[in-house]
Amino acid sequence: MTLADAVAHLSPERWEKANRHLIRKALAEFAHERLITPEKDGDAYVVRGDDGLTSYRFTAVRRALDHWRIDPDSLSRTRDGAELPLVALDFFVELKDTLGLSDEILPVYLEEISSTLSGTCYKLTKPQVPAAELARSGFQAIETGMTEGHPCFVANNGRLGFGIHAYLSYAPETASPVRLVWLAAHRSRAAFTAGVGIEYETFVREELGEATVERFHGVLREQGLDPADYLFIPVHPWQWWNKLTVTFAAEVARRNLVCLGEGDDEYLAQQSIRTFFNRSHPEKHYVKTALSVLNMGFMRGLSAAYMEATPAINDWLAQLVEGDTVLKSTGLTIIRERAAVGYRHLEYEKATDRYSPYRKMLAALWRESPVAGLQEGESLATMASLLHVDHEGASFAAALIERSGLAPAQWLRQYLRAYFVPLLHSFYAYDLVYMPHGENVILVLRDGAVQRAIYKDIAEEIAVMDPDAVLPPEVRRIRVEVPEDKKLLSIFTDVFDCFFRFLAANLADEGVLEEDDFWRTVADVTREYQASVPELAEKFERYDLFAPEFALSCLNRLQLRDNRQMVDLADPSGALQLIGTLDNPVARF
Repeated sequence: MTLADAVAHLSPERWEKANRHLIRKALAEFAHERLITPEKDGDAYVVRGDDGLTSYRFTAVRRALDHWRIDPDSLSRTRDGAELPLVALDFFVELKDTLGLSDEILPVYLEEISSTLSGTCYKLTKPQVPAAELARSGFQAIETGMTEGHPCFVANNGRLGFGIHAYLSYAPETASPVRLVWLAAHRSRAAFTAGVGIEYETFVREELGEATVERFHGVLREQGLDPADYLFIPVHPWQWWNKLTVTFAAEVARRNLVCLGEGDDEYLAQQSIRTFFNRSHPEKHYVKTALSVLNMGFMRGLSAAYMEATPAINDWLAQLVEGDTVLKSTGLTIIRERAAVGYRHLEYEKATDRYSPYRKMLAALWRESPVAGLQEGESLATMASLLHVDHEGASFAAALIERSGLAPAQWLRQYLRAYFVPLLHSFYAYDLVYMPHGENVILVLRDGAVQRAIYKDIAEEIAVMDPDAVLPPEVRRIRVEVPEDKKLLSIFTDVFDCFFRFLAANLADEGVLEEDDFWRTVADVTREYQASVPELAEKFERYDLFAPEFALSCLNRLQLRDNRQMVDLADPSGALQLIGTLDNPVARF
């Protein structure tokens, strides 16, 4: 690749399109979060900059949950009556005070916006695959075909730390095959933990293959080292080149870490960027790696200390799902994080607290592949794909409905039974919540219809909100204290506001399913579930899913306030930005 080729995607036309798209999203989501209040002006709306002279004008439809559907072609920017081009970086500078962007946060946020725009330009160079065609594609074609990223966050592809070469090599949308770097880590500083029935030596040989393990052992022996003293750790290539070679130089020099070379299998980066799907052997485990890149309010590291309990938490949840008749009847499964390995850099540990990025630079986990559990005629898609809209404005969800031959409300009912009912039952029966956004759920499809759901990213994301819950010692860290009035936000915010809001609007825009019919179906499925477990009636009353309104929890406000550490991990519910309320769209049903 020549120097100029590296930036070939950054053309004036694509840049203009990307900026229009991002400003449209920013206006819509910031209006939703009440950071800005668009004023009605004839048949349009106007948002003014901090100077009172700069205006953004657009037409919009307002849908349930105060969702703004802004027509991107209607968008214009003027100052003192003169028309100006739409420039995203100017937009954030012009509304800096309105958005509460501090002098310290603003430049970093602008860098994240620049990176997000650059990613959009790259996606615009890819062959335009119609949603109907994507709906018949394989799991990884769908995974790498996503164009938006998180539906709520405006700066959702920051990936600060990646240069253009890293972007082209490791971003999921580029679909570049990756070989992982393998290190040998001295057992005095590294720990391997695994789920029931898994033993290190056998596991590593199954994942890497005999020949590769022998090759790696040879590398150690050539340096006069005993392979029995070391554990293997897979590493993101970026992390090796940009962090470990320098930040962990002492460990390499002292042979606490030894670089063994690349593995033989080719992997594809997933939407979550630091998780890899094995392309060479799809039935083998996913590998999730530490990646010291800033993306959507967090450094994407992996904590060695956290890794130790990961397999046990997964085994505990798998057992709970397996033993519950309601969860079992929905077809829910989890893909377990079966094994984990972490490396402790003792000097950095002495110098930092447990939340420091310096403690999250070298760890990995292995997660089951969903491919092995598929039956004849079944296929997979990330749930994030339901919100994907192609270049013609056609949504992936509508394409699946079309392909299934089901009536839209019937298709939705099947999807809700697979995805939503397990969330309700886990909450009401066990005070158990997940982080059930599109990237953490995989849908099992048959001819476009949802058969069942697979939840993933278990150990880092689940929580039990009952302070009196009796949990095995190694699982206790998932117990969290959440104020009573905030517990149900795990459904209202994460599911209704951050996912269904967009899905309902897309289907209504396309004339596939009216918004009322969407929310009526959600209400019906909820009531059917509640009727099936009358013993939980008291809980349904205490946590009323049909309450007239619920608190609006704002994600962009968190990122605008502190884009390096969006949430205090010691007190996640205390970090919420709650601004007023939203009308609950199922309340009237």
